[in-house]
This record gives sequence, structure tokens and C-alpha cells, in this order.
Amino acid sequence: MIPKLTYNLSFPDPRNASSEGIVAFGGDLNASRVMMAYRMGIFPWYGINDPILWWSPDPRLILEFDEFKLHKSLRKKIPHFEIRFDTAFGEVIRECGAMNRRGQKGSWIVPDMIEAYEILHGMGYAHSVEAYQEGILVGGLYGVSVGRVFCGESMFAKVSDASKVALAVLIERLREWGYDFIDCQVPTEHLKSLGAKEVSRDYFLDRLIVAQEGNLLDSAWY
Repeated sequence: MIPKLTYNLSFPDPRNASSEGIVAFGGDLNASRVMMAYRMGIFPWYGINDPILWWSPDPRLILEFDEFKLHKSLRKKIPHFEIRFDTAFGEVIRECGAMNRRGQKGSWIVPDMIEAYEILHGMGYAHSVEAYQEGILVGGLYGVSVGRVFCGESMFAKVSDASKVALAVLIERLREWGYDFIDCQVPTEHLKSLGAKEVSRDYFLDRLIVAQEGNLLDSAWY
């Protein structure tokens, strides 16, 4: 039985998630609950007609900075974009939600999710990276900062390689700030092609605990 959350601020141990990776269902998207989830290696992911589902998949996908595949062709494209941070969070998350993705019906970035993450952005936890050309937003990504881990949520591109360039610039910035790695959550072939790798949930959770010790970096973005 998958546990049902009440309005008490707590989660089951993610190491006891279902075989699909579901930790619990229900509850709400209150900022305190969502951040508690991220700090425990759990994230919300559900469809518009579904209850809120809380996940901690096994395997987990992570991207080590030194393993990111920055090909020469992509490196040459970086100067063709202006990359900004946290200047258009609302636009980025809505563009990610509007993207048509192969094999996916609809989007899990439902209105309640958008509202919740905009609140997290206002609190300094959720961040966006934007790629512009001639002043027009053409790509980007957003995610949540947890200690020295950036938990990537989604990305979009209206121009070829725009989101990849945003990711490449983000990785260099995170490296400078002292972050450990990027949590890519659910394995996808696209992210694997960029160097992301599958690890066990236990390994990820152990790394996440260490990444929240000592100097936390929520203020590094400002």
C-alpha cells in the first residue's frame, strides 16, 4: 500500500518507495512540504487529473559536472546566446509546460505546480536559466537548489541547442559556486546523451545528505 499523506508535515522514508518509485500520494504543494520533499530526495510528479504523487525513483539519474558532454559543435554555439539567471522564471516554467514531448500526452507541469514553484522562486529556492537571442527567450530550464545539489525539473528549446547551451553555462556556474552535481531525477535517453548516468537510489540519497552538510549555497545565485 502506498501511504497517503495528511496535512501533517512529514514523508515516509524514500528508501521504502514502491517498485515504481512512488513514496506517497496526497498532501499539498505547500512550500514547506515541497522543500522538505526535495531535502529527502523526493519530488512531486503527477498529471492534471491525478492526485499529487511523490517520487524517489530507483535508479536515479544524476549529472556529474566532469561527465557533461560539451561537444565542440555545442561549445561554438554558446556565444550565439545570451544566458541569464532568474530573470524570467514564470516564462520558463510555462514554456516547459507547453512543450510537446515525444511519447507524452499533456504535461505534468499543471497550474498548481506552476503556482507552487513560483512561490519557491520568490523564496529563493527555485531558479531558472534563460537563453536569449536578440532579446527573445528561446530556451531555458528551471529547478530547485538543495544545499550543493541543483535538482533539475524541466527544460525547453525553441531554437536548436538553446536549452543545451543554458545547461552548459549553468554547469560552469555551479562548478564555480561549489555545487556537487545535478539531480536529473528520472532517466531519459536525451539526458544520458549529455553525460547523465543512472545510480541507485541509496547512492543518490547518501550523496544528497552529504551535500546538505556544512556551507549551504542558496545565496550563491544572488
